Amino acid sequence: MTRAHLPGILAMAAIVVASNILVQFLFGQWLTWGAFTYPLAFLVTDVMNRVYGAGPARRVVFVGFIVGVVCSLIGTQIMGEFGPLVTLRIAMGSGIAFLTAQMLDVSIFAALRGGKWWRAPLASTLVGSCVDTALFFSIAFSAQLAWLEPANDVSWANEAIPMLGVGPVAPLWVSLAFADWLVKLSLALIALIPFRMIVQRLDPNNSPA
Repeated sequence: MTRAHLPGILAMAAIVVASNILVQFLFGQWLTWGAFTYPLAFLVTDVMNRVYGAGPARRVVFVGFIVGVVCSLIGTQIMGEFGPLVTLRIAMGSGIAFLTAQMLDVSIFAALRGGKWWRAPLASTLVGSCVDTALFFSIAFSAQLAWLEPANDVSWANEAIPMLGVGPVAPLWVSLAFADWLVKLSLALIALIPFRMIVQRLDPNNSPA
């Protein structure tokens, strides 16, 4: 890790910290403000991968994971209206989902980096986002994994309601996951613009074709 990697490290740490704070504040009925900041982690990973390679990108991901673990530990000590702000299941889901999805993003990007400039960041972010959403919400809230933390009552998240208020009946956490997934997919497309601009600025001689 060199000084050139420091902006990526700081950006990833800032995104993780901001997302852990903003996830406490609702945006509408199905989302939190954290849903709009967290996907930027994929942008940081992809920029690092394009400019510096898969190795530095993985190290930046690991820094983000450590920062996330620290945030989760702090959250378990802060009591909210219904108990700790971060439960064991949420902490586990957050850590596993982040590390798995980001490492998968790095691998897919590395495999596709020789193609069109947009293919690697788009494909890696889309796959990583799907895996991230599926892992986090199922680990944190599904009734089938209640054995992970028996004392944590997640019955509220498993209330059967129409998806997003209009679709087929499903547990509430499925609606939350679906809304979060839609935001990630939208931001994956939008992030292609800053991705290209940042890469061209950081390394104009090796910018994507």
